[in-house]
Amino acid sequence: MKVLELSRNELVVLKIGGSVITDKDRELGARTDVISRIADEIYETGLRNLVIIHGGGSFGHPFAQKYLLKDGFRSEEQVIGFAETHHVMTVLNGLFMDALIWRGIPAVSIPPSSCVVTRNGRIQYFEDAPLLRSLEIGIIPVLYGDVVFDSKLGFTVLSGDQIVSYIAQKLKASRIIIGVDVDGLYDDDPKVNPKAKLFNHLTLQELTKIKCSIGCSSTPDVTGGMASKISELLPAIEQGIPVIIVNAVKPKTIYKAIKGERVEGTIIEKE
Repeated sequence: MKVLELSRNELVVLKIGGSVITDKDRELGARTDVISRIADEIYETGLRNLVIIHGGGSFGHPFAQKYLLKDGFRSEEQVIGFAETHHVMTVLNGLFMDALIWRGIPAVSIPPSSCVVTRNGRIQYFEDAPLLRSLEIGIIPVLYGDVVFDSKLGFTVLSGDQIVSYIAQKLKASRIIIGVDVDGLYDDDPKVNPKAKLFNHLTLQELTKIKCSIGCSSTPDVTGGMASKISELLPAIEQGIPVIIVNAVKPKTIYKAIKGERVEGTIIEKE
């Protein structure tokens, strides 16, 4: 994979997938060793001009699925489900924040449920003042996939990927780094098909052509599989923001991606 240069003042948006920091086969199973290592790598970069978003994995998704929260408010039984889903996401976020702060990384959690309102599942309003103020004074904002209130549906699930794309466009990020549990973007699920082909580099035009063949996740995900995640990122790519998809489970991968060093994965660019 080619190297992308990073200047001192450029903003990086980093997404760490739920499949990386949780065991998706075990409800509420956090991979604290992986969380700690990723925190180490973030610390080693010394970068402050960074926004971090993480997924829900086995914390948020099982509860969101159980109560069908993505479809909106339909019954009283869902109300406790909304509260439970948000709560377990704050627990996972707390583990992530512990790892950052214990290493002396100035980071602050910004819960999407407190600053975002959607309309039919799409971001309608985002109170970004806390995000902007934290970046101005050198504090790293950390957000996550969450349940949020929706002006049409009552409430819904807001994916980390939609947050990533929105923030990257709003703040004109230099790049988006997506940390997953495989080596990049494949034409099929590499966990199921060992012959799946890894794409090292794709332009927007090439991505559009192969989009229908992109592998889906082998585990349930209320926010959609890989194809859905890529669709969320398309508007950012169209604005010229490159997306780098790497294996965050592998040591030093996140460090290298943030620093702009050569790393195995998939780069998606406008042209």
